[in-house]
Amino acid sequence: MRYAQGGGLTDAERGKRERLRLQAVERFETGQKNAEVAAALRVSVRSAERWRRAWREHGEAGLLSKGSPGRSKLSKPQVTRLERELERGPLAQGWADQRWTLARIRTLIGRLFHVSYTVEGAWQLLKRHGWSWQQPARRAIERDDEAVEVWKKETWPRVRVMRRSAGPGSSLRTRPGNR
Repeated sequence: MRYAQGGGLTDAERGKRERLRLQAVERFETGQKNAEVAAALRVSVRSAERWRRAWREHGEAGLLSKGSPGRSKLSKPQVTRLERELERGPLAQGWADQRWTLARIRTLIGRLFHVSYTVEGAWQLLKRHGWSWQQPARRAIERDDEAVEVWKKETWPRVRVMRRSAGPGSSLRTRPGNR
C-alpha cells in the first residue's frame, strides 16, 4: 500500500488499524460474512478476506501490527555518532577528497557499526535525520569575481546591442504574419 508523500502509517495510525482488525475478529467469531464485516467496519471486502485468512492461519497474533517497516537499523546513539563522523568529513575517514557520496556513507556505516545498508537505505536514513542532498557549486579556482562583474557591466551591454536585428535575409522577416 502506498501513502501520500511516500510515508507510512504513524504508530497511532498502526494502532488504530490493529484495533479495527481485532474488531473484525470479534465479528468473524460470531459468523458474519466478509461483506458484512467490511460494511460494518467501513473497509474493503478484500481487506476483510485477508484478515479472515490471517486469523484462520495464525489466530489473533496474525492480525497484530508488526511495527514500522522503516525502522532504522541504527540506535539513536549510533546515529549521533554517524553524524559526528560525517561532520568530520571524508578526508578524516580515509577518502582522497571532500565529497560525501551515498556509497561512501554506506561504507562508513558498515565500518562503524557492522550493519549493511543499501545506497537507497542510507539515503532514507539521512533524510529521516534532517540531512539534505547538496551539490557543491563548481567554480574555477582562478575565477576573478571582480573581473566578471566588470565584464557584465561594461562588455555585455555592448555585445547585446550588436546582435543582428531583423533585416534582409533574416528569418524573422520571411515568416508569414511578420510583415
